[in-house]
Amino acid sequence: MSKSKHVTRWLAMGLVAGVAALAAAPASAQSTLDTVKKRGKILCGVSPVAPGFSYADDKGARRGFDVDICRAVSAAVFADPDKVEYVPLNTNVRFQALQSGEVDILSRQNTWSYTRDTSLGLDFGPVVFYDGQGLMVPAKLNVKSAAELSDAAICLLPGTTTLQNLEDYFRPKNIKYESVVFENSDEWRNAFFSGRCDATTTDRSDLASVRAIANDPEQYVILPETISKEPLAPAIRQNDPNWRDILNWSVYTLIAAEEKGITQANVEDHLKSEDPEVQRMLGVSGDFGKMIGLDNKWSFNIIKMVGNYGEVFDRNLGPKTRLGLSRGPNKLWTEGGLLYSPPFR
Repeated sequence: MSKSKHVTRWLAMGLVAGVAALAAAPASAQSTLDTVKKRGKILCGVSPVAPGFSYADDKGARRGFDVDICRAVSAAVFADPDKVEYVPLNTNVRFQALQSGEVDILSRQNTWSYTRDTSLGLDFGPVVFYDGQGLMVPAKLNVKSAAELSDAAICLLPGTTTLQNLEDYFRPKNIKYESVVFENSDEWRNAFFSGRCDATTTDRSDLASVRAIANDPEQYVILPETISKEPLAPAIRQNDPNWRDILNWSVYTLIAAEEKGITQANVEDHLKSEDPEVQRMLGVSGDFGKMIGLDNKWSFNIIKMVGNYGEVFDRNLGPKTRLGLSRGPNKLWTEGGLLYSPPFR
């Protein structure tokens, strides 16, 4: 056989393989939803202990902002927010657990970054919390600014963006420091509280979480600088567009419901709304649920069982909680914030 015929043959085989892969794509795209339905529950990766975001209450039930993201997806898939098994994951193993199939969704204060998006085989959902990295110090050090941390020992966790952010922030300022890395969150927190480090660093929301569980929170100060952008978003495995759509639009339901003034308490009243977008969102008209393999009331179920974004934020992170966070950039776009849902049409 001539060389040109060999080339032609291999090109033809490659074309057939490519067509076969494309033909198989829809089947594989349904795999996570099918697996979840057969299993009867969603496996959700969360932080072991992060007050406000993921923690066990007095009865052992998992609560928190990140938990409610998975509860929203469960409400969409099962019409029950509690068909979820929570898998506590430390920072250094969280992405591997998602890659290996140990969890279906990673809802764990994950920063969406370029390298993670392009090199880990993951897809990120919408940003659910706009954050930034900060630093916390003992009040007794009387430190008022990150610029005063020259030669400080700073506690960090592995597998996070914090070390690179510190380098990016301190190097141009010629500020030297010592990185002290701990394998898990318990060691990291305990080392800081015991005085092993002069400062600790992570996302500002997480610092508020850590401060909230201190024996005396007033003994610790979060410094004013925000040294990075940390858009926090849930993640799933790549190449599953249907599961990504379910995750994305479950989050968008929370945001859109707040924008439309729909709450847990009044969602049934909105079934009579004359707003065409509300009708489509709540399953009164159209087949939006069927488009993603769910019941047409999937969005109604999310709001009825979990609430809207504002309700989720307020009960887990808001001013009346231990964290006492304000909405800041996590306000709706109509109120000067960054939260925005694509239209339901």
